[in-house]
Order: sequence, then C-alpha cells, then structure tokens
Amino acid sequence: MSANLTPSKALALNFMGTAPVWYKLFIVACLIINPILYQISPFTCGWVLVGEFIFTLAMALECYPLQPGGLLAIEACFMGMCTMDGVKHEIFNNLEVLLLLMFMLGGIHFVRDFLLFIFSKILVKVRNHVMIAFLFCFVGGFLAAFVDALTVLAVIIAVCMGLYRVYHSFICGDAATSRLSDDHFVPDEYKQDLEKFRAFLRSILMHAAVGTTIGGVATLVGQPQNLIVGNVSGWSFVEFFIRMSPVSIPIFIFGFATSLLVEKFKLFGFGAQMPESVYKVLVRQDEIYSQNMTLRDKLKLGFQAACCVWLVIALAFHFAAVGLIGLSIIVLATTFCGITTEEEVGKAFTESMPFCSLLCVFFVIVTVIAEQGLFVPFIEWVFSVPKEAQIPIFYLANGIISSVSDNVFVATIYIEQVHQALVNGIISGEHYNDLAIAINAGTNLPSVATPNGQAAFLFLLTSAIAPLVRLPYLRMMWMALPFTIVLTIVGLIGTSVLLPDLTQWYIDMGWITAGDIEHAAEVVKSAVGH
Repeated sequence: MSANLTPSKALALNFMGTAPVWYKLFIVACLIINPILYQISPFTCGWVLVGEFIFTLAMALECYPLQPGGLLAIEACFMGMCTMDGVKHEIFNNLEVLLLLMFMLGGIHFVRDFLLFIFSKILVKVRNHVMIAFLFCFVGGFLAAFVDALTVLAVIIAVCMGLYRVYHSFICGDAATSRLSDDHFVPDEYKQDLEKFRAFLRSILMHAAVGTTIGGVATLVGQPQNLIVGNVSGWSFVEFFIRMSPVSIPIFIFGFATSLLVEKFKLFGFGAQMPESVYKVLVRQDEIYSQNMTLRDKLKLGFQAACCVWLVIALAFHFAAVGLIGLSIIVLATTFCGITTEEEVGKAFTESMPFCSLLCVFFVIVTVIAEQGLFVPFIEWVFSVPKEAQIPIFYLANGIISSVSDNVFVATIYIEQVHQALVNGIISGEHYNDLAIAINAGTNLPSVATPNGQAAFLFLLTSAIAPLVRLPYLRMMWMALPFTIVLTIVGLIGTSVLLPDLTQWYIDMGWITAGDIEHAAEVVKSAVGH
C-alpha cells in the first residue's frame, strides 16, 4: 500500500506522525498565520504564539510538544520575535535546571534497584490497605523532596508493572505475558481478582503521584520549576526549604490526612484491597527473589543505599550544584555496581533528554515574552492593586494556568517578570520573596487538577501501566479531585495568611536574612549600569 502513496500523502503521513489530522492542519495554519499577524501587530502575534504553545502542551497525549512547539519556536526566531543571543542567555541562566534533569535523573536510574526493593517490600510486608496507601504517599513525598518527582514516580510505576506481570504470568502463563491488557487470556475464575488488583494498583499509583506533589513543593530539587524559582531568587537548598515551610508543612499535614481519609472511606475510586490470591503469589515471588540474591546483589543494594544517603547529605549542605551532585551519583553507582559500558550508561539518559530539549524550546517562548513585553500590562496591573492582594492573585493565576499548561513554563514566565520588577525597584526584596513563594506554590499545588499540569502525572498517564490498570484521563482527574481541592485551599491559606508572620519570625530567629534579595538586586542594577 505504501508503494501507491503520492508524495503529498506520504508527506502528510510523515508530518507529526500519528497525531490527528486536524491537529496537523492546526499547526500548519499557525505557521501560516503567525508571520501575517506579526506584520500587523507584533504584540498580538506574541500572545497568539503563547496560546498556540500552551495548546501544544495540552495536546501532549496526541503528540509530544517538542515537535509542534519546536516548529512554532523556530518560526518565531526567524520572524525576529526574539534574538538568538536572548535565547542563549535564557538557557545559560537556567543551566542548573538542565543539569538537574540530565544528571539527577540519570543518577537515580542507577539506584533504582534499591528503591524498587524498598517499595516491593512495603507491598508484601504490609497487609492493611490504608497503611499501604499512606506509606506509598509518604515515601513518594519524602523521596520527591530530594529527587525529581518524575524519577520517583517512574520507580513506582516500574514496581507496579513488575507486580502486575508476576500475577498476570501466574494466572495466564508465560505465553500471554506479551498481551498483558488482553483479558481473553484470563481464566474466568481469576477475572474478578484481577479487576480488584487493578483497582488496588490504581489507588497506590495515584497516592504515590500525589505524594510526589506534596513532597516536591518543599525543596529546591523537588520539581524542575522549584530550581528555576530558587536560582532566580538566590536561595540555597536549606533556605528554600525554610521559606517554603509556611506552605509546605500545612500541605504535608492536610495532604497526607486526605490520603488516609479517601483510602479509609473508599472515596473517589480509592480504597481497593489486594486480593488474597494476588498476595500469596507476590509473597512467593519475593521469597524466590530473596533466596536467589547473591552476595554481589546484596552489595549492590547496600552501595545504592549509601549513594542515596550521600545524595541527601550533599543536597542539604549544598556541596555543589544539584546536577553535579547527580553526576557524582552516576560515577559512584556505576563504578561500584559494575556498570562500565557506554550502552548501559546511555540508558540512564533516555528519560531526561526529551524533556531537556522541550525545556530549551520553553526558553525560546520565554525569550519572546520578555523581548515583546507581553506580560508587562498584567504585571503592572497586579502591582497596582493593594500589596496584600498580590500574593493570592499570583498564587491563583499560576495555579489555574499550570493546571492546563506546564508548570515549568508558567513558573519561568512569572518568576522572571517578578524578578525584573525587583530589579527595576518596583517591589521590595522581601515582597519579592513572598511573591516567589506564591508562584512556586501555585505551579505545584493546584496543577494536580489535570494530568497536563504535572509532568509526573502526565508520565503516569502515558506509561505502559495506565491502560493495564484502567487509568484513563478522566478517571485520573476524578481520583485527584479531593487532593486538588485540599491542596489548593491549604496552599492559598499558607501563602496569604501564614507566610508573612512566619517569614518575619524566621528573620527574627536569624534563619534567613531579609536583605539578601535587595543586595542581589543592587548587584544586578550595578551590572546593568556598567
């Protein structure tokens, strides 16, 4: 059939691959309309470009945004909407974020065996489904505070995928393992238990995903946008944690409490228990694995655990840039676990590099926003309202946009606009700090409303485990709804009510210094003046 294709049809099939035809036509129309619109009104064209780019992020399930978003970014550069020096400067300013994604994700890849071991033991040693759900939420949150949330969820997905394979192989035989989603191979007597097991896995996956949000908001490395906000603000790992604590500590309390409540009372699709037949299979598999573990395997797990301890200590004391600490994990873990070939090392970067590429495209759009002054009217309006109203406005604006877009993109735009206001002397240093915390909280918390808003949620939705456990888009939104409501409200109270008083108390205690940001602004002004 391919031999009968005309050149135009072949080109149409190749362009953006399997994306829907209407989406392909939409991108082509954008590429045609944008240059015309730019000649009429560069400012209007800039906003249209931002809208188009956000739409490509929302359509991530149909086509990875790198391709359509990248085409729009390349065209913007050729039209002169931004300079390449500006793009290079934007990427250079966010080099630490790129290093985090490249090397920290790669480093965690080489300690996955230890993390898999921990989560697997939780499932076979703890029988109470409420406690299992809480532990997955808590451990996911704790790990996400020190490791990128996407990496943590990737490990948990790998655990659930492995458990599903074990049980499916047991009930269907090894011959059917390549057709995990096809229930025709499942004997009738096991179908009910398989459905219960799927519901159980859905619950713990969603608890873990929300846990990464609860823990990820608290530290500099919990989410990529945290590092962007922290870098622009000049905060260390410890200072970031202290400044975010008026929001993050209440989020810990109410977020984990919500996890317990929805699981205990079986609300919003939670509360499924692991069937006894599944538990027996998994226990037997765990016993076989433990018995066959060699001394080398035990040493590998021990050294990977040591690497995790080093990671926490190095981040807490800020020994180096986050990405460089991740690089040290790669070196140490591969050296002492016997990984020496280029092919094996290269596998660690397959998850991070697509997102790094997409992030560089983000920075092109951010450069367009900066050079065209697109956000200037909005920022001027926000700063014209009473000071106490600015924090909730920034929090809610970031939250709403992040829930339908990408939180890294949104955080980058807003933090740079607010930082520019600081440099121009429009706001004080401490007010900048409060707004930066509101931006960070807004992009982290309300964005759990949809899978588009969180990279970890989108990763779960598009993973191989989602169709196996019957976790489509709308069901994920429904299960995330109670967390969306609680985290959004608690975050709003934390930023608007608790933040001013606790920040002043931290300053009085000497834990943070009020003048740091003001001094940084003076340095920037001096550099610009020269």
